[in-house]
Amino acid sequence: MVDAVLIQQCADPSLKPAIVEQFVDAAGAPDPLTVTVKSGSRVFLVPMPKTADEALVIIRENVGRAVVRVGLTQFPAGIGVKDVSQLNTDLVDECENLRMGTRMFAKILRIVAKWYGNPKSDEVFPQIFEDAVYAWKTGEFEGVGVFQAEDPGGVIANEGLLAKREVTEGVDVATSSPADTEPLEDKELGAAGMRIDLSRIGGK
Repeated sequence: MVDAVLIQQCADPSLKPAIVEQFVDAAGAPDPLTVTVKSGSRVFLVPMPKTADEALVIIRENVGRAVVRVGLTQFPAGIGVKDVSQLNTDLVDECENLRMGTRMFAKILRIVAKWYGNPKSDEVFPQIFEDAVYAWKTGEFEGVGVFQAEDPGGVIANEGLLAKREVTEGVDVATSSPADTEPLEDKELGAAGMRIDLSRIGGK
C-alpha cells in the first residue's frame, strides 16, 4: 500500500488516489529500490540493492541490453535517455518515481480511454484500467508503443468508479490482467523509447 501522504505530494494530480494505489499494487513493487531486468521471457537475477547508488549501477549496466524496470511503479528506465550517464538516482527515489510513473500511466489511461471512445458508462472504466495496466507491463496497446505515443489529453471519465466497484462487488481488477503471465519483449521498450524526451514525462 502506497503511503497516502506520498500520493498526495508526488502522484500525478489527474489520477485519484485510489487509482494510484491500484496501479502500484497491480504493476509496481513494494520496495522503491527494486530493479527488474528482463529480456524476452528471461528474467535476470540481480542483487537487491541496499542503496540508490547500488541500484543505479545495476540500471546503468543493463539499460540498452534488456528491459529495465525500476522503483515503486516499475518505471521503464531508459525512456528519454540517449546515454546511460544521464540516468540518475531519481529513478529509485520514492517521490520522483511515483511522479514519473503516475504521469506516464495517466497518459496510457487516456490513450486506452480514447480507443474505447472515451465512454461515460459506469461499467467501462475497470476494463480501461485493466487494459492500461496490461499496456504498462507490455509497452504496447493495440499495436501502439504507449511509452512513445503522444498524450491525447482530456479527462479520464469515471475513474472513481474502480474503487467503488471493488468495494461493492469485491472485484479485484488489479490482479486480473493477463500481462502477469506474458513475456515483456525487448522491442517494446527498445531503441525507440530511448529517443523520447524524459523532461516531458518526468517533470524535469
